Amino acid sequence: MSNVKRPFPLAVLAALVVLFAALAAVPLARADGDPASDYLLSRSTFVPPDLGISTADAARLAATVETARSRGYVIRVALIGSAYDLGSVVSLNRMPKKYAQFLGEELEFVYRGRLLVVMPNGFGVSRAGKALPAQQKLVDRLAAPGAGGPRLVQAGIDGVRALAAAAGVQVPPPGAVGASGGGSSTLVWGLGGGAVALALLLAGGFLALRRRRAA
Repeated sequence: MSNVKRPFPLAVLAALVVLFAALAAVPLARADGDPASDYLLSRSTFVPPDLGISTADAARLAATVETARSRGYVIRVALIGSAYDLGSVVSLNRMPKKYAQFLGEELEFVYRGRLLVVMPNGFGVSRAGKALPAQQKLVDRLAAPGAGGPRLVQAGIDGVRALAAAAGVQVPPPGAVGASGGGSSTLVWGLGGGAVALALLLAGGFLALRRRRAA
């Protein structure tokens, strides 16, 4: 018998590549319907870009969710300000309970934990696409968030803290929403600090040059 190894058939290799690609694309194919299902596959919060939410306020919501997670209460949050934020499932606009279940089903291949949906007219809670009646009653007692990015952010924070508290997990408030200008103010301060540093550097160089000339 010959000990020469035969090369791996290219046709078999190509078939395997196609198979693995198809398997990897299964969760993504289910996540094409709405933007939140794309973001929440790998993140804990979905904050639509059209709501005008500052970087600082988005960070407060993310910090609340992370603090809850670090203390044993895992949850993901989706803020939905309008039908635009729902992608192709606009029929679920202003239906937070139904959308929470729909979104939970979209995510169940990757995430099967708690999910909180915040819309201007109320909240929706689910887990792996199933309703959570006790938790839903809890958030239904909260005031309707109302329209506007900052209100939705604060409602998301309040919802997470209330749900966590009911489970025996205390999550401290992250700070006032809307108190900071967010990313733009950070940029202004950064540019201002850079300008001051540059001015000091130029002044130091000028003084050093004068001393050399005087010497």
